[in-house]
Amino acid sequence: MVHLVYCDNVGKKGEKVLDKILAGEKTMVVRGAAGRKIPHSRVFENEELYFMEKGSAEITARAKVKHVDNYVKLSDEEISKVLEDNQGKLSLTDKQKIRWHKKCLCLVEFCDVERIAPLAFEHQGNMDDWLILEKIEDVVVGTSIPYNYEKSKF
Repeated sequence: MVHLVYCDNVGKKGEKVLDKILAGEKTMVVRGAAGRKIPHSRVFENEELYFMEKGSAEITARAKVKHVDNYVKLSDEEISKVLEDNQGKLSLTDKQKIRWHKKCLCLVEFCDVERIAPLAFEHQGNMDDWLILEKIEDVVVGTSIPYNYEKSKF
């Protein structure tokens, strides 16, 4: 499977996630919620990640999944410890630490980051900020297919 990851691009310095990834300052992304939700337990080593900035219509980077950690039912102390232990890879701002202070966390470490020729993203309906796909062409203008949420169910 391949994964399309939306990256925050808030204007303030330090919160442009894709810039940090491309600069090598960030080698791990986190997703979290009160309960398990995508991509928890659905990302595996050696799969491909594609990145795009929220609000843009272009997929501009690719990486390979190096390692994944999934956590459930974390206490507040455990959440803080997991985020702090991985801060060197996550490169989170204080605001992002608050955002990702969730009981269920999925930490995805990646390597082999590369900028790619921009792929035109075909947005459909209410897609989440992480898509699980058979191939990236499934969401590229000209080759896209209707997004199937079957792959995003537990």
